[in-house]
Amino acid sequence: MSPTHVFLVGFMGAGKSTVAALVAERTGLPCVDLDQLIEQTAGTTIAEIFSASGEDAFRAMETEALARISAGPPAIVACGGGVVVRPENRRLLREGGFVVYLQVSAGEALARVGDTGTRPLLSGPAGATAATALLSAREGLYTSVSDVVIDTCGRSAEIIAEEVVQSLKGAGLL
Repeated sequence: MSPTHVFLVGFMGAGKSTVAALVAERTGLPCVDLDQLIEQTAGTTIAEIFSASGEDAFRAMETEALARISAGPPAIVACGGGVVVRPENRRLLREGGFVVYLQVSAGEALARVGDTGTRPLLSGPAGATAATALLSAREGLYTSVSDVVIDTCGRSAEIIAEEVVQSLKGAGLL
């Protein structure tokens, strides 16, 4: 494989973490989950970071972690759903490697994530409305950074991972 990062972006519930692990298995590259890296570095959960410090503090940590990953060896990277919100992150993604947008509908995303207690932006009774609004606001940002868009609705992680691998081959990266 050509030395580059493969960033998986998309809304929560799109399957980024699961698909990243499968793509890493198939390519032999390490898998990095950006949200897990942030939690390990902070020593707490993302929900607790949001609660104690707010979204801006979390987004700053996310940018720092993304910059660290981008400067490191090539990897398959599962990004958090909101990584595209900050312009600096969008620049890091575009300049740092090949970006795959795993597209999902708000309804399917909610069905996949189930309990929204660990999803700070969806907590509360208006979770479905919030999900639809968030996805709508981010859709253009996801597509603006992506090299390829893969629809994940109604598809297994294995099939999606294979499509990612085929996209990498098509781009001459495998």
